[in-house]
Amino acid sequence: MTTFTTRDGVEIYYKDWGKGQPVVFSHGWPLSADSWESQMLHLANNGFRVIAHDRRGHGRSSQPWDGNDMDHYADDLAELIEHLDLRDVILVGFSTGGGEVTRYIGRHGTARVAKAALVSAVPPLMVKTADNPGGLPIEVFDGIRAGSIADRSQLYQDIASGPFFGFNRPGAKASQGAIDSFWRQGMQGGHKNTYDSIKAFSETDFRDDLKKFDVPTLVVHGDDDQIVPIDAAGRASAEIVKHAELKVYPGAPHGITDTHKDQLNADLLAFAQS
Repeated sequence: MTTFTTRDGVEIYYKDWGKGQPVVFSHGWPLSADSWESQMLHLANNGFRVIAHDRRGHGRSSQPWDGNDMDHYADDLAELIEHLDLRDVILVGFSTGGGEVTRYIGRHGTARVAKAALVSAVPPLMVKTADNPGGLPIEVFDGIRAGSIADRSQLYQDIASGPFFGFNRPGAKASQGAIDSFWRQGMQGGHKNTYDSIKAFSETDFRDDLKKFDVPTLVVHGDDDQIVPIDAAGRASAEIVKHAELKVYPGAPHGITDTHKDQLNADLLAFAQS
């Protein structure tokens, strides 16, 4: 396996395919780099170098007890980019990974970044607060934490077979393969790490980070996203990032990297080539 070790001793696994301008993918919770395989294959087949890592505590990376927060996630991404000496990078983040990309730009700037894409991403802020009335109540995330403690294997089955891919909608045809893949990736992650990550993706405020974006930015979101609702997330982020392009997928769920992969592949390739 291809890995590197961060300054605080965490071993990070990553995939590195193809040749050309680098596109670095950051995955969602509780998944791994495997969740990007369709997009990576498509872009690598079309002249790009594609790289995706397993976030600390997830997938094949090591499982540190501490540091399961967005600042560490962003710093790990920065160390990956520095380790491979990548420049002119296109950053692509899905869900929690969109937060990772956003915090990376907030903390490390865009000296190595050419473009950024936020896909079904959690910024600006998921949880409802006094100054973020459109967010989700904290009880939603407390429920995910409770489910994780009680039976996280069943929690991942329930999320994947229901709202994540929109399989709970009338007339939807569920893919057992997609459900199994989500569950497998989730269970590969550390229990403590995936638990802590719920707070990281739900309570981190990315509004100041988004204001630091100064590269072409694509925001893609389904308007039937039951996990990260579009009004509080994609549309709100596109309003903060100057000159961001917002692409709304009508009727699409959260997991569009699978359910709408052909459309997303085409849109990401067009954005990368533009």
